[in-house]
Amino acid sequence: MMFIVLGKADVLLFDRLRVLIADAAAPVLQAIAQPVATVASGVRHVEGMFDLYRENERLREENARLLQWQDLARRLQTENAELRDLTKYKPEGASRYISAQVIANSGGAFARNVLVSAGAREGVTRGQAAVTGEGLVGRVAEVGNRAARILLLTDLNSHIPVMLEASRERAVMAGDNSDQPRLLYLPVNVTAKLGERIVTAGSGGVFPPGVPVGIVASVDGGIVRVEPYAELSRLEYVRIVDFGLEGVLPQNAMPLPKPTRGARVVDPDAAR
Repeated sequence: MMFIVLGKADVLLFDRLRVLIADAAAPVLQAIAQPVATVASGVRHVEGMFDLYRENERLREENARLLQWQDLARRLQTENAELRDLTKYKPEGASRYISAQVIANSGGAFARNVLVSAGAREGVTRGQAAVTGEGLVGRVAEVGNRAARILLLTDLNSHIPVMLEASRERAVMAGDNSDQPRLLYLPVNVTAKLGERIVTAGSGGVFPPGVPVGIVASVDGGIVRVEPYAELSRLEYVRIVDFGLEGVLPQNAMPLPKPTRGARVVDPDAAR
């Protein structure tokens, strides 16, 4: 009641009194408000950290998905390149051919081989040639109903009649489980030239003549090695070619045994 009377009596005096009371209470109110502001700031900081963590998790998941798509795109690009290479090679004299995907490698009686996704139900038979767009890969060694095993040129059991394209001299290209097969039975008076093309000779009736095989990679101490045209270590797809030579190799024939140390390798196809 007194303040009301004073306020009516002297407004300026009342306003001055209110200011004095506010000034006296300000430090107390500020001391109370400071912890509250600090806590609120801390809460906002923690919330910001959680938001940042969630954003980082989202970015990690998105990055993982993008890497998966990138890996898939690269695999598809590689497969498309392989398939385009296959379409470049149209074997002359072939009665038919099919493309097959490489689904496994190595195992069994052979050290250098691949398993492909085509078998007897697709018409694959033992002895048929396997090629890529670059050249000869090997030949069919074993056949199942849904899959077949391709014996690669580099396997120890692989012996293929070939010839030097320039000189027309004949030899047998024999694998030894290295990346570069050797030329055997080359006449002593014949000198192979580095880079000279090697093609199939057609001897033995297994392959027709003229199928590209590789080039002479080295000549050292009478040992001639061949670099195959096909990338045998990175096969994705192959084309299995039927040259109409069924019956040359019986379907139940056993693979050639590995020779003992010091024994001379003789290929029955080359001996015919």
